[in-house]
Amino acid sequence: MEKKEGFLSDKCDSDSDEQNQESNIQKGTELIKSQLRNLPQKPGVYRMLDDKGTVLYVGKAVNLKKRVLNYTKPERISQRILRMVSETRKLEIVTTHTEVEALLLESNLIKQFRPRFNVLLRDDKSFAHIFISSDDAWPILIKHRGSQKRPGSYFGPYASAGAVNRSLTALQKAFLLRNCSDNVFKNRTRPCLQYQIKRCSAPCVDYVTNSEYLDLVDQARSFLSGDTVSVQKKLSVRMEKASENQDYESAAIYRDRIHALTQIQSKQDINVKGVSDADVIALHTQQGFSCIQVFFFRAGSNLGNRAYFPRHHRMDDQASILEAFLGQFYENKRAPRRLLLSHNINNSKLLSEALTVRSNGTVKLIIPSRGDLKKLVIHAQENAKEALARNRAMQTSQLSLLKRLADLFCLPKPPERIEVYDNSHIQGTNAVGAMIVAGSEGFEKKSYRKFNIRAVIVEPHNKQQSGSNPTPGNSKSIGVAGDDYFMMRQVLKRRFAKVASSIADGQKAVIPDLVVIDGGAGHLSTSLDVAEELKLGNICFVAIAKGPDRNAGREVFYQPGKKAFSLQPNDPLLHYLQRLRDEAHRFAIETHRARRFKAMTRSVLDDIPAVGPKRKKDLLFHFGSARAVARAGLRDLEQVDGISRNLAKQIYDHFHEH
Repeated sequence: MEKKEGFLSDKCDSDSDEQNQESNIQKGTELIKSQLRNLPQKPGVYRMLDDKGTVLYVGKAVNLKKRVLNYTKPERISQRILRMVSETRKLEIVTTHTEVEALLLESNLIKQFRPRFNVLLRDDKSFAHIFISSDDAWPILIKHRGSQKRPGSYFGPYASAGAVNRSLTALQKAFLLRNCSDNVFKNRTRPCLQYQIKRCSAPCVDYVTNSEYLDLVDQARSFLSGDTVSVQKKLSVRMEKASENQDYESAAIYRDRIHALTQIQSKQDINVKGVSDADVIALHTQQGFSCIQVFFFRAGSNLGNRAYFPRHHRMDDQASILEAFLGQFYENKRAPRRLLLSHNINNSKLLSEALTVRSNGTVKLIIPSRGDLKKLVIHAQENAKEALARNRAMQTSQLSLLKRLADLFCLPKPPERIEVYDNSHIQGTNAVGAMIVAGSEGFEKKSYRKFNIRAVIVEPHNKQQSGSNPTPGNSKSIGVAGDDYFMMRQVLKRRFAKVASSIADGQKAVIPDLVVIDGGAGHLSTSLDVAEELKLGNICFVAIAKGPDRNAGREVFYQPGKKAFSLQPNDPLLHYLQRLRDEAHRFAIETHRARRFKAMTRSVLDDIPAVGPKRKKDLLFHFGSARAVARAGLRDLEQVDGISRNLAKQIYDHFHEH
């Protein structure tokens, strides 16, 4: 009888859920229908939003009215789109002049809003390029990321930082071009270490004439543009000539430069004849998951490859996945003249036009059917298949660890977001806090956050308190710089105050499923006090303390309501928690070092609001040091070029009014 009642209850709940779903679909459909009469029959982009204003989906259309009309026919759309319609409570549109403009705008909006019903490119870092400037008399050779606004030549993209760094080292040996900043270059009085290790020709101190240096620049540009053979032949001829003239020192220099160039070429494997500037893009899908491999060919050389794992619905077809990837991938970078694809896409002509507009040059989408180009695409597709298999294996292992983590810390489900906190300082100076984030796909470095600790030094109320640390976890006590509990409290309060405010206002907030603190029982107590103060009692806090003698493998875990416990030294879950702790420690130390270096290079002149970099430089050149500026009289300050009487008085008052 009890089973029957339970069955009836489950059935009623199921019926109720279906009714709610149908009701929501009807609401969404009616909303879309009500907007149809106002929609123009023009190209544009539409956005579906839920009741909280979150963008659910971004789409493009050559005819907005006809495209949106399709969403009012539930029997003709998939379950995924039905779910989107059921959540839709608002429709926004933007008209464009052409369908190409609509495609470009769609890519921009998808990257901006990251709607969960779109195919999303999750890893789209700015690739590194090699840059040779053209806006100064002595061009510079450096690695470059980001926008390409400065006049000069950009060569790339390189798939990894290691590849571009190796190439730069070899290029500096081969062409002896400077890599120092303009400020350093203009103020050198003797050659730097780069000249000593034979990576620069020392143009800063006129060890090479301007015409000779520009010849080296032209050689570097020619080599990076693909004219490798002629550059090496010229160097070989010069080496032989120097040897014939018994100028063996010059011959050895040419020999070393040729060797450096061959090193670069030896790194460019899998070069294919006939492939100059092209990206090879291959897709492999399996059981609703996808991997896209991109191989970069520039100037006939293979600059490496990178794997991407776009997020999409398991029922999406290969054509739509690849099309969405291409639109987002080239949203912030120029496409080469040819894209060699593994699959046909639905709007290849339209996408080709859009990429041509964005790249200021004709871009062709090609699906090779035979020959070396076909072999190249097959090779990329095999790499995509292997990368997807490795990724799925890693994901499975990660999910297994997260399930065990949920069991260990009594979480209702495997954590999707884990935040780990650590502090770093030296005797209280340059104190920083660090937060790292991890999830089912590993470390989420875009979500990392730094906290500069705002030290509050308060005199103790009585002698008994003097010299003692604040009681851990006591929310009324005020810490001082270097007090670990005070720092952790400040970091957590700054992180979660906005969360508490958002929840109170009924807004969405990014809430971790698990918070790991690098510390012991005192740190956990401090964390719980912050959570209680902000009324965030549903967040799970755990502290991980180093074991006896700070040995790895003997860590002790603290969690509210439990006795301190440890895991077996060979437990994979312990190794995972150690990796989380070590990553937080690494990030905190790097942040602290950066702040300490900045403090070391900071001048007392930086604290004067009216003194900028140029005036600071003029003062230092005139007086020799910041200390001498501080000791200078008012009349002495007025003698400096660019320092007016009023400014001289401000500088003088800054150092003498305290």
